[in-house]
Amino acid sequence: MSKGTVVLAYSGGLDTSCILVWLKEQGYDVITYLANIGQDEDFEAAQKKAESLGAKKVFIEDLRAEFVEDFIWPAVQANAVYEDRYLLGTAVARPCIARRQVEIARREGAHFVSHGATGKGNDQIRFELTCYALYPEVKIIAPWRIPEFYNRFRGRTDLMEYAQKHGIPVPVTPRAPWSMDANLMHISYESGILENPKSRAPADLYLMTKNPEDSPSVPDVLEIEFKNGVPVKVTNVKDSKVTSSPLDIFSYLNDIGGKHGVGRIDIVENRFIGMKSRGIYETPGGTILLKAHLDIETFTMDKEVRRIKQGLGIKFSELVYNGFWDSPECDFVRHCITKSQENVEGKVQLSVFKGQVYILGRDSPTSLYNEELVSMDVQGDYDPCDASGFIRINAVRLVDYFVIHYLTKHKSHIFYL
Repeated sequence: MSKGTVVLAYSGGLDTSCILVWLKEQGYDVITYLANIGQDEDFEAAQKKAESLGAKKVFIEDLRAEFVEDFIWPAVQANAVYEDRYLLGTAVARPCIARRQVEIARREGAHFVSHGATGKGNDQIRFELTCYALYPEVKIIAPWRIPEFYNRFRGRTDLMEYAQKHGIPVPVTPRAPWSMDANLMHISYESGILENPKSRAPADLYLMTKNPEDSPSVPDVLEIEFKNGVPVKVTNVKDSKVTSSPLDIFSYLNDIGGKHGVGRIDIVENRFIGMKSRGIYETPGGTILLKAHLDIETFTMDKEVRRIKQGLGIKFSELVYNGFWDSPECDFVRHCITKSQENVEGKVQLSVFKGQVYILGRDSPTSLYNEELVSMDVQGDYDPCDASGFIRINAVRLVDYFVIHYLTKHKSHIFYL
């Protein structure tokens, strides 16, 4: 008798294929779900493989457009960067994947969901917090946290033996000596030979970007038009190519950034679960948009509003990294950031060249830049005498601080004066 139906987040790889068969051994009916979020994947082969292994149903969902519009665009509006460097490519993808997994589970009457995330990483948290937030009564099966599973499969060799025993097709080509996760926003590399943080990444590791040294010697000049803080059109000044749909815009910026070697970082970061990990990331399109959005935002947003919004962006990045996309606090922060973007519109021209993004100029109907006011050659509606009082008022506390602390520290010297 079946224990119930489980919706398994499935990749078609060795781990989730073994998990599929293992779940059937435990007495579950398994529905597999594969999300297309822009990774290089043979989806037809993955479907056939799942069916051959006994999946009750196979869902392959093209989520690329909603991934860009519902997840990447809010990250762009927020200038989302975790610990000053990581653009959150994996973190923003997980709630997108889990949201559809929950929708399928509800529709199919499945009371269980499952995934292949490890027990040490962030992804287990991101998947499961999203599932609980959107489907509170769901039960989650996380094999890599179940002793009878992880004690049985202590490494890749055990998985390969299990696969051969159960007729699970195994990869013909050797696996790269590191773990890789790819989507439309980025590719991440970690584990394996990368676990030693002082070891350099092999030159052949990068798949999304060219080595900047080997990139073209002529830059691409782009004009990116923003409305409400998100790009609505990209024009290549050199060849006049125009893209305007969200998915096309982001894909095109990935192509341009990748061609010029933009968006590579090699970092050690702090996982939510409490350990440090070394990660290498390629985020070409996201890096271009971060530079362009920062520029148009500063050009059009009030100084004090932006000061508050900067703090919200940091908070948003931490919430997303830690898996709280569907929390009430993240929903609140997103609403505040969206409000801040109402006047963030205009065009930014930039050059993409040899691993770098160079801002060339900007223009906006909502600009707060007053050329006459700031000019060194025109007096404008400003009286320089006012600056004297402004400076003196700001100096009051500095003078008091210095006098009081100087007297405290140098009492004896002052006494003999």
